Amino acid sequence: MKRLVLLVILLVLVAAAGWGFFYLRMGEAYRGFSGAEQFVDIPPGASTRTIGDRLVDAGIVRDRATFRLALWMSGRGRLLKAGEYRFEQPMTPLDVVGKLARGEVYVIRVTFPEGLTIREMAAIFETHGLGTAAEFVKAAKDVSLVRGLDPVAKSLEGYLFPETYAVSRRADAASLVHLMVEQFKRVRTSDLQAAVAARGLSLHEVVTLASIVEKETARPEERPVVAAVYENRLRLGMPLQCDPTVIYALQERGKYTGNLRREDLALDSPYNTYRYAGLPPGPIASPGKASLESVVHPADVDYLYFVSRNDGSHAFTRTFDEHSRNVNKYQIEPAREKRTRGGRGG
Repeated sequence: MKRLVLLVILLVLVAAAGWGFFYLRMGEAYRGFSGAEQFVDIPPGASTRTIGDRLVDAGIVRDRATFRLALWMSGRGRLLKAGEYRFEQPMTPLDVVGKLARGEVYVIRVTFPEGLTIREMAAIFETHGLGTAAEFVKAAKDVSLVRGLDPVAKSLEGYLFPETYAVSRRADAASLVHLMVEQFKRVRTSDLQAAVAARGLSLHEVVTLASIVEKETARPEERPVVAAVYENRLRLGMPLQCDPTVIYALQERGKYTGNLRREDLALDSPYNTYRYAGLPPGPIASPGKASLESVVHPADVDYLYFVSRNDGSHAFTRTFDEHSRNVNKYQIEPAREKRTRGGRGG
């Protein structure tokens, strides 16, 4: 009888020691991989056993028993989320479980500001290590993604919505382009669609004009006014004479040097709104929501001209004479003074 009691006591002590051993490990940070970082992919529907095996094999958790105890202690075994996780620093088993339960999957954030062309977006894509710029440009030619929106689109120019996108390391150009088009579709709300229809414009025309507005001004309060200027010109049959459209044409031909010269305005391109009346064949950049809204809700003004004040704002006028005076005031005279100061300095 005494031997049985002693055996029971011994077993209890061993169990307590084992429990204590693994309990202490709950508070020990562990890092069993040698590189700067380690990635672990948790597939959808994976069992906790599979998850534990992957974490142990990757050197994130010391052993399977410790992981199972961490799950039990945390009570979050049913909350672990699928995805790819990145580990850099030593972590306790409970911290690892918490990371997976919160779904802190590793993503690459790619930000595309408003007003970029496909080629400019492609360069950003490449800098994030997701693929080459050429792959992005190729993916952006898949007009089937917008066929229901714009039957005449020749590329996805204008339909890759400018936004910050969180993607996995395995994301390629095609998947990101698809995300960007889907975001455009979400921004194209029923209210926006109704406003487009009310103005008697096609979505192609709205996006094209919005891309011009986006390139002409970065000031929110000016966008509806700029949109009104161009709509007034279109209504009167006046040429748009929009510098950004010429720049776009030059960029497409690899001839833009960073400065728009007077002789460039004679470029024979359907995008040259100095030579060809009406809107260019398509968008010249990706407009943001504010620019899209400005086209369907333009300001109630009769301006026909505007010129930069060289401070980010513009001076708007109704007549060509007023415009000429503003051009002299804000462009010609400052340039002359700059040349004069430069001559004196030399």
